[in-house]
Amino acid sequence: MNLLYALTTGAKVGLLLPLLTAVVQQPGWPARVKKWVAVAAAGVAGVVTVAAEGGWAQFHYAHLTVVTLAGVLAASQASYVLLWKPIKLAPWIEALTARNKPQQG
Repeated sequence: MNLLYALTTGAKVGLLLPLLTAVVQQPGWPARVKKWVAVAAAGVAGVVTVAAEGGWAQFHYAHLTVVTLAGVLAASQASYVLLWKPIKLAPWIEALTARNKPQQG
């Protein structure tokens, strides 16, 4: 795995990660909590991506691991702000999977 491949692989994962994160996040959570959940999810997704691409031995190459983690985090944040939030898909998923749904009267 080279640096460009590590970065693009992380970016591909990060592009779709906000949709998966929206399943866990709740609409009533404060923005700070949502941000920490998104960062934690990006970290976990980055570790899984590195392990899936090269096995656990891949972690011996720290620069590739860091680049992949950074790619996942940057792409997930950017895709949420520039794509998933404006078209209201991520907020819709959050509302759809909300634990405390408002009751219809």
